[in-house]
Amino acid sequence: MRIMIIAGEASGDLHGAGVVRELKKRKSDIEIFGIGGEKMQAEGMKLIYHVRELSFMGFWEVVKHLPLIRSVERTLEAVLSGRKPDALVLIDYPGFNLRFAEKARRFGIKIVYYISPQVWAWNPGRVKKMRAMIDKMLVVFPFEVDIYRKFGIDVDFVGHPLLEVLSTPQAKDKFCTRHGFDPSQPIVGLFPGSRRQELERIFPPMLGAAEILMRNCGAQVAVGAASILAYDFVKSFVREDLPVKIIQNATYDVMANCDVALVASGTATLETACFGRPMVVVYKTSWVSYCIGRLLIRIKNIGLVNIVAGQTIVPELIQHQVTAERLANLAARFLEDSSLRERTRQALSQVKLRLGAPGASARVADAILALSYYPEASY
Repeated sequence: MRIMIIAGEASGDLHGAGVVRELKKRKSDIEIFGIGGEKMQAEGMKLIYHVRELSFMGFWEVVKHLPLIRSVERTLEAVLSGRKPDALVLIDYPGFNLRFAEKARRFGIKIVYYISPQVWAWNPGRVKKMRAMIDKMLVVFPFEVDIYRKFGIDVDFVGHPLLEVLSTPQAKDKFCTRHGFDPSQPIVGLFPGSRRQELERIFPPMLGAAEILMRNCGAQVAVGAASILAYDFVKSFVREDLPVKIIQNATYDVMANCDVALVASGTATLETACFGRPMVVVYKTSWVSYCIGRLLIRIKNIGLVNIVAGQTIVPELIQHQVTAERLANLAARFLEDSSLRERTRQALSQVKLRLGAPGASARVADAILALSYYPEASY
């Protein structure tokens, strides 16, 4: 049996790794190939392209990389034609994956989409077009089920895969000892994202806010750096005289032990919510991409944590609002107001409950095998 998977970002690599692992458990000789990262590769997937080659953020950035994207599409079409996988699994990454689904359809291959494109945010009418492309939609938020079912798409809520990868973090005392923090002083966590473009636009104002919080609140600062980015690249943004600790491969330890977090908009806001940490959501892209997005986005909030909550429970700063002073002021409110911190933590606990039960990867693997007519599937 052959399965092709396309995951174009670091979060897709994380969640795709669970699916690869569960597929291998059910059928050890299954052949899995496509686009992924180190985590999917470690579970036994053969990479045609690495996610870092396709990790673009924003409309203008995609336009600039169109020649590369077209080349990747042609290569993948050739793979589909030559290797004829039993199923094509698309994970998030809608700009690329929805376009590729249209091309893949003519090969007669079953198509599973895992982690729904956020069509409810930017183009609900596109759901109708997706009915002709997708055989099975597997969503990670319960409110998405009705959106797809309304248009006759076969859809199931599988729960959010974050719940199965949230490892038990280090205790506060051990965390502080290991990284040289004073447990009696507040810790601010910075999570500037996993794409180079994100760091270039978001990290400098985050560091500016960190400097203000160090001076005014006695804060200590830990950067939860994405493992997909080179340490030296992340370090290049930090002045030598700024006592910021960059911590890689321990993001959840930083999230669990910080008192407040500044978080790039995306999956990281849900991860931070699962640890009950108050946060400020940050989003900034190129002005061209921002202007186009303003025309297309149909929802009030941009942070997943607020979207899942159905209300604004943590503040968001978008584009021109992203300044060191604003970030510092909002973070300081959480540090100085214990009742605000507690109310926010209670609201965040409800967000975690809405993500379903652990075991999403197993349910996704069973759905893939069932669609591929594998007789031992139990989905």
